[in-house]
Amino acid sequence: MDVVNESIYDHPKYYDLVFGADCAAEMGFIRDINDVYLGGKARRLFEPACGTGRLLYGLAKHDFEVSGIDLNPKAVEFCNKRFERKGMKPTAWVADMSDFKPKRKWDLAFNTINSFRHLTTAQTAHDHMRCMAAGTKKGGIYLVGIHLTPTAAAPSEEESWAARRGHLSIVTQMWTIERAPRKRMERFGIRFDIFTPKGQKRIADELRLRSYTPKQFQSLIDTEGSWEIAGTYDFGYDVSEPITVDASCEDVVYVLRKRG
Repeated sequence: MDVVNESIYDHPKYYDLVFGADCAAEMGFIRDINDVYLGGKARRLFEPACGTGRLLYGLAKHDFEVSGIDLNPKAVEFCNKRFERKGMKPTAWVADMSDFKPKRKWDLAFNTINSFRHLTTAQTAHDHMRCMAAGTKKGGIYLVGIHLTPTAAAPSEEESWAARRGHLSIVTQMWTIERAPRKRMERFGIRFDIFTPKGQKRIADELRLRSYTPKQFQSLIDTEGSWEIAGTYDFGYDVSEPITVDASCEDVVYVLRKRG
């Protein structure tokens, strides 16, 4: 098998397939959050770290006005071409989610697949929350999905899953390389094993993510000051089943409400 050491984000076609399995559940959850927390009145949605735009496109088909940013130009190009192929206006632009100026204010924003942890310092995390507060209407919602580091249970160390579309199939594996809790840094190995009728290849990468215990994430929200936690859920994306976050929690979606 041919092996290349490259960023998985530079391969949007494969990334879109690998992380597309929960797309329908995530979209349904976002729409349910709109109904429950905003009375169904949200029309303008925003996604920082939008990647390939799978959620933006799906929500646009439900008549939401959507926009997003991503730091990777290849992902943004993939996203915009997806819209253009369907005769829709391109909606994403290249920007750093810790340093951007909103073009228009939105009602609801979402960052559901752990991308928040790519902000690897306390400063960039705070800067991001301030940028998001600047773009969110008063009383608006920001959904942050995050893999926390539990302190009352052993964290997950590896996972694998498979995805298929037509003649393309990908087996993904992700595992812990290092946890450095004092530095608030975790390193993970990730690889895509790609299978097509023409052969096989592997893309290998390493991710560096900032770690958060439940208390550390709560502290970030309290310190930044623009948000309050209005609800918490797990990655089952069932709005009828909120959870209480404690020291054993690992996968959490925070419903943050912009303070008035």
